[in-house]
Parts: sequence; C-alpha cells; structure tokens
Amino acid sequence: MRVLIQRVAEAKVLIDGKISDAIDRGLLILLGIEHEDEEMDADWLIKKISGLRIFADDEGKMNLAISDVNGSFLVVSQFTLHASTKKGNRPSYIKAARPEKAIPLYEYFKAELAKESALKVASGEFGADMKVHLINDGPVTIWMDSKNKE
Repeated sequence: MRVLIQRVAEAKVLIDGKISDAIDRGLLILLGIEHEDEEMDADWLIKKISGLRIFADDEGKMNLAISDVNGSFLVVSQFTLHASTKKGNRPSYIKAARPEKAIPLYEYFKAELAKESALKVASGEFGADMKVHLINDGPVTIWMDSKNKE
C-alpha cells in the first residue's frame, strides 16, 4: 500500500464539475492499493500518518500532528501510485489491486483512519474521474510504502 501525503491549507474533489468532498487545513492522502495488500498494511500506514509531526508549532517548527491542529483528511484512491515504468514509456499497472480487492481496503482505510484519529475523513469516489484541487501548504509532500516501512 502506497500513499502520497500532502499537507494542505485546503483541498477538494470534484466529480462531474461538482464538489464531492472538501477539507480545510489537513492532509490530502492519495492512496494506492496493490493486490498483495492486507488490512495490516493499512493499519501501519494509519498509525504513521496519524502521528506524523508535520504541522508547525508556535515557533514555526514541524512539531505538531494533525490532531494537534484539529485538521482533516481527504483520502483519494490512486492506482497509478503502483505504476511500473521499468519497460518502455507506457506505465504498467499490473501491481495495482483490482476493484474487488481495492474497494474493501479503501473503505477499511477510511473507516480506521477516522477511528484512530477521531478527525473528519473526507474522500473521493473510488473509480470516478476526479479533479483534485489543493493548496499545498509548505509545500510538504511525503511518500510512504507499507512494504518498505521507511
């Protein structure tokens, strides 16, 4: 399971030109699920993301977690995070999970993130053609993979 996390001043998802969901200050999480992922991958990422100290304190240092600033999450499914560009110029998505595996894990991730953090978890719509608008705050962008645990 891979995530690309962006600290945002605000973010929203549009589907068919209409706002599907939106947040103010918080984290935009682009979530990629591969066919080998399990709930334990989601659990590890959720714990790490909830505790990430990437928000500024009164001295401007990144010492605060999202709960310390009463932020929100916006989770958007993104199978392209598992793109392989090893051969040629057309990415392969063979590692990305099929919807029958990915959708339950996506829903699990959102539900458990809400439980762990006790914060608002907004989301996109799995499989939809979405337009994601964000104001990256910092910018702060972090990539994590549950298989590498770096």
